[in-house]
Amino acid sequence: MITDEVRSFAMANSKAVLTTFRRDGAAQMSIVVSTPTEEGVSFTTTEDRAKYKNLVRDSRCSLLISKDDWWGFIVLEGNATLITQTNTTQDEYLHACRNIYRQISGEHSNWPEYDRAMLDDRRVVITVAPERVYGTAL
Repeated sequence: MITDEVRSFAMANSKAVLTTFRRDGAAQMSIVVSTPTEEGVSFTTTEDRAKYKNLVRDSRCSLLISKDDWWGFIVLEGNATLITQTNTTQDEYLHACRNIYRQISGEHSNWPEYDRAMLDDRRVVITVAPERVYGTAL
């Protein structure tokens, strides 16, 4: 769970940098577009990306969410949960994908087409559930 203050900041600022850990322990940073969800802050990626592979191996991560001008930010440190086509039902999976899209972009003009693209792309919903939150915007 995230606080109302973190939720509000994350809703107003979707640009984020995710830090995961490579096999050798080095940091792997990725730019993502995120949105707050009930469990934390979420975004999607595909199963072929380094960030996904790193999180499968080690769910620890940090997500820095920044204002456009970089002069205000929050960092969520915690563990990521992954919603994939193989660890949930298709209905739950597509609902999670649609939820992220709706919060970032609004309604889609063709949900069946969107659903097919999510399945074909093997998208993954990643949620960072923070254990620690800090930053200049708090």
